[in-house]
Parts: sequence; structure tokens; C-alpha cells
Amino acid sequence: MLLVFMFDAIELFRRAAAKPEVSFDLVMNMALLKLPHMSQKILPFAVLFGGMLCFWRLTRSHELVVTRGAGVSAWQFLFPAIGLAVLIGVFQISILNPLASTTLSRFEQLEALHFRGNRSLLAVSSSGLWLRQANPDGQSVLHAKGYVQNRRDVELHDVTVFTYVGKDNFRSRINGTSAKLEDGFWRFRNAWIYEVEKPPINEAEYWLETDLTLDKIQDSFAPPETMSFWDLPSFIETLEKAGFSAVRHRLHWHNLLAAPLLMCAMVLIGAAFTLRHSRRGATTYVIAGGVFTGFALYFFSDVVLALGLSDFIPVTLAAWSPSGVAMLLGLTTLLHLEDG
Repeated sequence: MLLVFMFDAIELFRRAAAKPEVSFDLVMNMALLKLPHMSQKILPFAVLFGGMLCFWRLTRSHELVVTRGAGVSAWQFLFPAIGLAVLIGVFQISILNPLASTTLSRFEQLEALHFRGNRSLLAVSSSGLWLRQANPDGQSVLHAKGYVQNRRDVELHDVTVFTYVGKDNFRSRINGTSAKLEDGFWRFRNAWIYEVEKPPINEAEYWLETDLTLDKIQDSFAPPETMSFWDLPSFIETLEKAGFSAVRHRLHWHNLLAAPLLMCAMVLIGAAFTLRHSRRGATTYVIAGGVFTGFALYFFSDVVLALGLSDFIPVTLAAWSPSGVAMLLGLTTLLHLEDG
């Protein structure tokens, strides 16, 4: 974590070199705010390296040889380590993740304000801002070429709204020079309403009901890592009811649920490479093999998560398969070495 903090701080100092208003204290504060989030990424490797170091030292001192000679199997003395790995995984999703999501959210706000010059986390693409909202009898899709946010007030410019009955039955189109988010509705100015088989209607002010709030809009653009594990299920349900895509958030939630299984897999992989007594020259290759396997699994998990984000494979399979594959790999290797 100290190394990660140092590299993050150096990168932030590099980005702040051209921004004289960014102070030394702010950069260090931002690096500290990002550290809990990064600790979640390195925690599986900490379990892997800690397990390998523990079993390697027990093997080198012949303590495991004596333990096996007393009739204790490898599965029996692995059980405490596996139980501890489960507890570390539960600690990550129940305590560390809520802390990391809070600090990362604050980091994102400071980065947007001081490094990107944005006072809002709303993301506007080259084609404009797109929003979707639920209606009592269907849904609406909003498009705006720009927006202005002043604290809790949001106003969209050059707005076009497409309203639908159900999922795909087009009902009307609304064009307005601006639309301001009020309490439970959008207030349009100079709005043109085009309905099917009806002449267009011009309204100086037009009110469109909405269930969107500023918090919902900002949260829909916020990365799922800024959401606590305990808040994600209700937030995913809210996003889906409002018509937003919740694939990233659902994938992140399942990935957190799989954390205890991943920790157990790391213990088993570490044990598979270090339980057998090897000659002094082969120790380096054995440990290097364990480290390489850990990083290969990390690369594999990134690839599978990318496939899940792109909807090539189901979200549940994308989140659980890296931990499941690692668990099966460790179990198979240990069964071959101990009972084969």
C-alpha cells in the first residue's frame, strides 16, 4: 500500500505540474483518498503472497513434515488459513468497501474540480447528454446539447424528448430551448409538442413529469466503485426502474460477493506451489510460478469482466468465473499432489 501510495502521489504531482492552484497538501490528500480503493485491488495478492510465505517457511523448517507424520492431512492444517481468508473477504465487502467507496467518491469530486475543471460529475459526450426516465405509462428519452448546473439546480439546453407508451411504441416528441429540473417535473421553455397524427403545438411553458433527481442523474454517471456494497442492490433497482443501464453496477456487486471465494482460491494456489519440499535451487522457480499464476488469474479476470460489460457473457458468469476457476485450479493441484 505504501508503494501504491507513492506511485499515485507521483502521478498526481505530474498532472498538477501545469496547475499552480493545486497545492502539495491537496495532492497528498487525494492520494490518501484513493488508497482504500487501491487496497481492495492488491488484497488478493497480499493473501497469495502471505500464504506462499507462510507455507514455504513451514515447509523449509520441516514443520509440515512433522505435522503430516502425526497423521494430520494437508486439508486439516489448511482449514485455518482458508477460514482466515474467508474472514478477510467478508471484511473487504462489509467494512473496507464502504470506506473505499466513500473516499473514492470524494477523490472523483476533487479530481473533476481541480484537474478537469468540471464542477459536476455529469458526463457529456460529443453527441450531447442522454437521459432516460420512467413514466406512468412508459418511458422517455431526453437529449440535450448542453447543460448548466448551479449547485442543486440543473438546466438543459436545446432539449429533445421522445416519449413512448410501453417500451417501444412512439407517442410524441418534445423540442424546447431549455428544460429546468424542478421537484418532480421538467419545466420547458418555448416547447414544441409533436404527437402522432396531430398538428404541432407550441407552448411558452410546458411541464413534463419525471422521477429523476439531481442525485439520481449524478449517480447514474458515477462509477460503481463509488457505491457502497450495502447500497448497491437498492441503487441497481432504482437505476433499472428509471431506465438506466445497471450492467456495470450489477457486475461490480457480484464481483464483491465473490471476494471471499477469491481469497480462498489464492490460499489454495499459494499452498499448491509451496507445500511440497523442494531443493534449494528449485525454490525460486516454484515461488515464481505461484506469482505468475496469480497475475495470470488477475489478467484473466480483467478479460472476463470486459466481456461481461460488453454483454458477451452473463453478468453473473463474468463476476464469479475468475474466482471459481482459481478455486478449482487450486483444489485440483492440491488433490493431485496430496491424494493423487
